Order: sequence, then structure tokens, then C-alpha cells
Amino acid sequence: MLGLAWLVRAISGINRVVGEILCWLALGCVLLCFTVVVQRYFFHVSILWMQDLYVWMSGAMFTGVAGFALMRDDHVRVDIFYRPASTRKKAMADLFGVIFFLLPFMFVVLHYSWTAVVRSWSYYEGSANIGGMPGLFVLKSFIIVFAVLVGLQGIAMAARAALVLAGHENLLPEKLRYGANEVEEAV
Repeated sequence: MLGLAWLVRAISGINRVVGEILCWLALGCVLLCFTVVVQRYFFHVSILWMQDLYVWMSGAMFTGVAGFALMRDDHVRVDIFYRPASTRKKAMADLFGVIFFLLPFMFVVLHYSWTAVVRSWSYYEGSANIGGMPGLFVLKSFIIVFAVLVGLQGIAMAARAALVLAGHENLLPEKLRYGANEVEEAV
């Protein structure tokens, strides 16, 4: 059981670090988009690579922080049954959802995107726009990052659910237990 608790902490730690770093891309997107708008409407200049850049930054951010959002339970879910459920029932629902939906879907994403990402890297694919950003292959790699980080967080969710069902949720730090984000939001 200590191994499962360590696994949950380790995976959640990875997603926390990645999420807290990549969330700064949101500020970069806003500043870059503002710059593009000012250039276009005040100076009548359009720099295409800058337009590509803020779109690519947002794509990298949203795919890269998906595991962090899953860890924080920030994804959209229908809460009419889940929220009022007991911790044990939430753990059963999470375990079922991870095993039968999340992990198979992440496998499909990884399996079907791998070829496209490798092909993109093989010829260092760039923007389809003339004068656009080089390095589209790096952005496409974030599909793999997405699948890996969300899949890992799914494994952490399953391990957390197993700890709850075994009666060992106390091995996890408070911030990783069920309902931790509800307390955060209430404060």
C-alpha cells in the first residue's frame, strides 16, 4: 500500500510541476495576441509567425496541462450523482472510469497519433502558412505529452481509488485525497 501511495504522489508531483510551468503560457498567449492586434490595427502590419505562435502556445498549454487538470479534478463532469456520493462510491466510479474509459482512450490517442508525430519529426514540419512558424513537429509532440500525462494521472487516480477501497486513504497527503479541491474552493 505504501508503494501505491508513493506512486500517486510521484505522478501527481510530475503533473503539478508540468502544469504549473505550462500554465504560464496563458500569459504569453494573451500578451502575444495583444501585440498582434496592436500591430494589425494600429500599425497595419501583420507578422504571420506571431499569429502562429500564440495559437501554438495555447495548443501546447491545453494539451500539456490536461493531466494537471485531471489531478485537480477540474475536468467537466456530470456531478448530479458523483458529488453527493460517498468517498467509497467516488473511488469505485473513478476506478471503473479509469480502467474502462480513460486508459483505453489514452492508448488509442497514443497509438493513432504516434505515426503522425514521427512523420512530422522526419521532415521537420513547419507551418502551412507562408512565413509561418517553423517547428510544427514540436507542437504535434504535445499530443504524445497529453496522452502520457493524462494516462499517468489516470493510473494515479486508479491507485488512489484502490487505497480508498482498501481503507488506506490516510497514506496520502491531504491535498491528494477525495474532496481536497472542494475544500480549496470553499476557502
